[in-house]
Amino acid sequence: MTALTIGTPLDSGLGTVTLDPRRFNRHTFWCGQSGSGKTYALGVVLEQLLLETELPMLILDPNADFVRLQSTRPSAAPHHAQRIADSDIRVFRSGRVEGEPLRVRYIDLSPASKAAVLRMSPIQDAEEYNVLLHLDQNARLLGSDRIVPHLRDGGHDARNRLADRMENLQVLEWELWSRGEASVVDVIEQRPRVTVLDLGGFDHPAEPKVAALAVLEHLWSRREERKPLLIVIDEAHNLCPPDPRTEVERALTEQLVQIAAEGRKFGLWLFLSTQRPTKIHPNVLSQCDNLGLMRVNAPRDLAELAEVFGFAPEEAIRRSQTFTQGQALFAGGFIAEPTFVQMGERLTEEAGGDVSVPLRSTP
Repeated sequence: MTALTIGTPLDSGLGTVTLDPRRFNRHTFWCGQSGSGKTYALGVVLEQLLLETELPMLILDPNADFVRLQSTRPSAAPHHAQRIADSDIRVFRSGRVEGEPLRVRYIDLSPASKAAVLRMSPIQDAEEYNVLLHLDQNARLLGSDRIVPHLRDGGHDARNRLADRMENLQVLEWELWSRGEASVVDVIEQRPRVTVLDLGGFDHPAEPKVAALAVLEHLWSRREERKPLLIVIDEAHNLCPPDPRTEVERALTEQLVQIAAEGRKFGLWLFLSTQRPTKIHPNVLSQCDNLGLMRVNAPRDLAELAEVFGFAPEEAIRRSQTFTQGQALFAGGFIAEPTFVQMGERLTEEAGGDVSVPLRSTP
């Protein structure tokens, strides 16, 4: 049976520790506080999935940590380096970074999500909301830069108010919109081996959330096709908080809750990475059957982990307080029994990492 080699036993250092790749058909929670080596270790697991399976992966990457996933280190074995180099890995960048631009189509969003972007309520803004619902089908042929003129052509008060709202909020000026051109969802639909979405370079704080919402809505709308996909969300608390505050955050969190509850039977599997379990919506956290835990010190977080992940002994979870960088506990369906691990070496380049403190040079 194919296995994912992720490191060595922490206590003995003898042999290797492996994960069962078949059990990534369940949701996975990955947790560790800042400085624990969480992102580096996450890369170890993703590299093994890339090498040993054919499972397509979508990585929502807020810090551009995985944009160099196709660049192998000199220490990587030649056959591993070649396999990674031959893999279909697509990287879409936000902001003004070189590479494939991360763009989605505003007109492809659901009516409720379009309204969320525009901060509209179906009750308080009933007339404008109704206009949005009934934009005629020809509007789908328009880029976002032509939606406002299209609305003003109607001469109706509610259409004009909706056009005013779009202009005043300046949402149609966001760099995120493809303006009638290709959308990243078109590529994801083809299921490359890995699709990395760098979410960190947008100017408006809502843009990365809307990008994620557009992609997840599309995947959910096509769920009946049952095309497997591992959805990796790094720094998941940014997209799935327990207390979403804006309409966009609420729409995105609701979509993730739905995928967590029902997505497994359609082949949509979550892999959530964050620093603290209490920062993740409980209806998503409670659906995770695999646990990767690195150093966590906060008593409240340890109590939450012990309560949610009953398949991991409480004393094992509390031992995470003593972990040094790169040490982890694995438990759940993807490993035979709860196991303490010293994570192995990365094969590819990590694009992120800490910034070192400048030191005074000695004379």
